[in-house]
Amino acid sequence: MTRKRPFFRHPAGRSWLLVGGTIAALFLLLVVTFTCRPREVETLAPVPRDYAEIAREGVLRATMEYNSVSFFMDEDTLSGFNYALIHAFARDHGLQVDIMPEMAFDKCLRGLADGTYDVIANGILATSVLKDSLLLTTPIVLSRQVLVQRKATSDEDTLFIKSLLNLGGKTVYVPKDSPYILRLRNLGDEIGDTIYINEVERYGAEQLMAMVAHGDIDYAVCEESVAHAVADSLPQLDISTAIGFTQFYSWAVSKQSPALLDTLNVWIARFKEGKEYKQICREYNIN
Repeated sequence: MTRKRPFFRHPAGRSWLLVGGTIAALFLLLVVTFTCRPREVETLAPVPRDYAEIAREGVLRATMEYNSVSFFMDEDTLSGFNYALIHAFARDHGLQVDIMPEMAFDKCLRGLADGTYDVIANGILATSVLKDSLLLTTPIVLSRQVLVQRKATSDEDTLFIKSLLNLGGKTVYVPKDSPYILRLRNLGDEIGDTIYINEVERYGAEQLMAMVAHGDIDYAVCEESVAHAVADSLPQLDISTAIGFTQFYSWAVSKQSPALLDTLNVWIARFKEGKEYKQICREYNIN
């Protein structure tokens, strides 16, 4: 009877089998490692885009506050001053607009920094602090900030501020990281007293106005055009006291988007000279 011989008859053959198996296992491990490892591009954090990338995709990502002037729903139609302007810009450049409303100014800043938004299309007051961290466009409009408070109930109403000198020691509410903060601090220096500033993270200026009207808080600061639009429906409010002089308001882009800034600036300068801009200003009572 013939005995079947093993496939590997001597130790040398067995060693070759072990080596070959080891090489195969290593090769399999490498294949699994490289094919299962996430691609580098997928692990990178999003970054701000410049105009070339925006034009390539064909979509401009904008954020703006949802309020009675900037961006709002009128029956079944979206409207607003900044809404109309950003759509006019996109139309003139062959772009679509993806608008993401955001009430909290600090979240607008974070979204711009991480590339979620390409432009903050709110009226932003040009302060030295913001100029250090953002690129601000050519001014869109002129406006000023006003104190929002309830109308006096009598001549002895101690809550009613007749003069900015009486604002010392009072607490004023503003959206978190709002440009109004710097003006309030300067005003405190001017009157030689402390104005306490409470930054609210979740609400915009319009919501703070409603809180003043209903007695939840006593004072807030708001941009004048928004204040006038809201005060019509909240007649208990007084918005007659300006806390600063008339200043320029702009849009903002990331410091990593200089070409987008240039494109916006060229368009804004040209658009403001035309009839369409003046018509939009009249429609939304922008001076």
